[in-house]
Amino acid sequence: MKNYLVKDLMVPITEYATVSVGTTLLEAIRVLEQAQEAYTVSKYQHRAILVLDPAGQVVGKISQLRALKAIEGDHEFNDEIDEMRKFNFSEAYIAQLRDRFRSRKIIIEENTLRETAAKKVEEFMQAPTPGEYVSEDCSVDTAIHKLVAGTHLSLLVTRNKEIVGVLRISDVFAAVFHEMATLE
Repeated sequence: MKNYLVKDLMVPITEYATVSVGTTLLEAIRVLEQAQEAYTVSKYQHRAILVLDPAGQVVGKISQLRALKAIEGDHEFNDEIDEMRKFNFSEAYIAQLRDRFRSRKIIIEENTLRETAAKKVEEFMQAPTPGEYVSEDCSVDTAIHKLVAGTHLSLLVTRNKEIVGVLRISDVFAAVFHEMATLE
């Protein structure tokens, strides 16, 4: 197999969907759509938006799942669930109660969507964890280990201490399994 480095497969940050702290969810989703239309190198579309501070440094990420969680919002029931966990109710029982509670609230309605669209990205973005970084000069083997061990869908690629790109699991998957297919 070709000795790929992370920088061979990463998407440069200049080609990735980014927004600034203070951006609304709706504006962020529009930026994601524009990035998907503009980025044609891969058939795999962007599935996340990077959030930048005023200095242009990455401070968070919003995945499609995070955006959907923003619609659901916090419920008063979450406090009750935390209280129930103290009494060692099974996770299956708690999940059943959560599903029953959730079935009583409709989230895809005009008011909920309007409120969610106006939320600022920093309210629900995920801050990068130490295991989500990989150097651009690392081997793809190292990146695969980080992706698998941390169950990440992407890694932030660094040059020195600066973030210069994103390594997406879809691009690593495509490269590895393309190589595998050539072995037949």
